[in-house]
Amino acid sequence: MTTLLIVDDQPLQRYGFRMLLESQPDTEVVGEAAHGAEAVRLTADLRPDVVLMDIRMPGMDGIEATRRIVASGGRSRILVLTTFDLDEYAHSALRAGASGFLLKDARPEELLSGIRAVAGGDAVVAPAVTRRLLDAYAHHLPTRPPGAGPVEDSRLNALTDREREILVAVARGWSNGEIARRLVLAESTVKTHVSRVMAKIGARDRVQAVIFAYDRGLTRPNPPL
Repeated sequence: MTTLLIVDDQPLQRYGFRMLLESQPDTEVVGEAAHGAEAVRLTADLRPDVVLMDIRMPGMDGIEATRRIVASGGRSRILVLTTFDLDEYAHSALRAGASGFLLKDARPEELLSGIRAVAGGDAVVAPAVTRRLLDAYAHHLPTRPPGAGPVEDSRLNALTDREREILVAVARGWSNGEIARRLVLAESTVKTHVSRVMAKIGARDRVQAVIFAYDRGLTRPNPPL
């Protein structure tokens, strides 16, 4: 059973999500919040598996609420719900520690699939979509001169050459299957490498691993079209 907290300042939106989630045998809504501060408090009290987080809310918004929930070190994962798939606020929420994002008008099966993926420790955002999101908002990333090497970080030094290669591949938006084909590895081996990389760099999921690689200059996004 996956427990959820719904965070949205619109009562009808919360009601719609609750109706959908309560119709499923494997999801349970344990609470609702109308703003970020309430979301932080209820997450600490209820410890849901997944928090469905709206971004634009009065008072504390979803980005700050996400940052505080993640910083608390709890097990709850954040799934951001946004209006636009290339919304700069969604980008900020991912950097704050969210495990992914979905559009508010996603089909019910997409929302349910996303919730289950996040609850299982995966990122909701497909690798290619993650890359597109970061590419579109490249100006949010640290500016580095052309040809500059990776930023020094002890976590990078802990990676083997193969693990660093895997991290770069993840940051380029390759799925596990694509990495396996391009590096001539078994997909099970790739999954093991990805898990070890995320453990060593302290990434909660694939989205955070991509951001880590970009921030340290292992790869750079393409300029937006």
